[in-house]
Amino acid sequence: MPDQPKPKGLILSHRGVLRVSGPDRVAFLQGLVSNDVEAVSPSQSIWAAFLTPQGKFLHEFFVTEEDPGNSESAEAGGESALLIDCEADRRADLQRRLKLYKLRSQVQVEDAQSDYSVAVLFGEDSFSRLGLEPTPGSTANLGKGRVFVDPRMAELGARAILPSGNAEAVLKDAGFETTSLDDYDCLRSELGVPDGSRDLEVEKSTLLENGFDELHGVDWNKGCYMGQELTARTKYRGLVKKRLMPAEISGPTPEPGTALLSGDKEVGIMRSAVAKKGLATVRLDALQDSGCAELRAGEAQITVRKPVWMHN
Repeated sequence: MPDQPKPKGLILSHRGVLRVSGPDRVAFLQGLVSNDVEAVSPSQSIWAAFLTPQGKFLHEFFVTEEDPGNSESAEAGGESALLIDCEADRRADLQRRLKLYKLRSQVQVEDAQSDYSVAVLFGEDSFSRLGLEPTPGSTANLGKGRVFVDPRMAELGARAILPSGNAEAVLKDAGFETTSLDDYDCLRSELGVPDGSRDLEVEKSTLLENGFDELHGVDWNKGCYMGQELTARTKYRGLVKKRLMPAEISGPTPEPGTALLSGDKEVGIMRSAVAKKGLATVRLDALQDSGCAELRAGEAQITVRKPVWMHN
């Protein structure tokens, strides 16, 4: 019998890490972000967003507990900190914005980029190799770091925040074969899942246009947070008119921001794309009853479809 293909692993150089510590760390983040930070535990991680007061996108990130056994950076007394997996190029902006709301909270928001690397791990047998239950957000230790099933959907595989010095060795020792970002982006695009400001417009996009409800990025039962009022109003009044969707590309790959046309009418815009697969924001009224649409972007033909997880 031929050898079974190994699951794949990749260090994400475009993602970075912030560390939030101090006795008020959970309450501090709970009042600012879209998901329930109180749910974060040694066995559970979350995906969340930080919004403008008007409910527009600023940052998306994952939140997990730091491994208290990581003696290089654990707090005195063994108290765990929170690690944030965010966009590397924009982490200073997120750090600055979070610190604006520190006030008298006993909390520190530090750049942990030199301490940690972010990785993705996906493919058949990934979760069993990592000792994870195949449920979104399920979390375990990996080396002196954390690994967790992608909280958005398990089909995306797992993410890990690992000490930088031996991150690649940890992936190899766990039986993962190095792959490319294009390979992972193809999977992500097929599933219709955004990747930060590559797919969302800063200070313009809203969460519900981009799947944060169905992909477990919003908790509707938690208390107030920045931008909550508009997010809730959009949901309960049914105000979502366009959505982010997977796109199949025939012809030259359009640049992000290229208009999508139905006949002569502009009905959407391209987001990130790779290897003839991408994401596009498209008006819902442009879709056929089948949930698909045949559109044009310059010289390319674009087929968009609702992802399987989309509610409407």
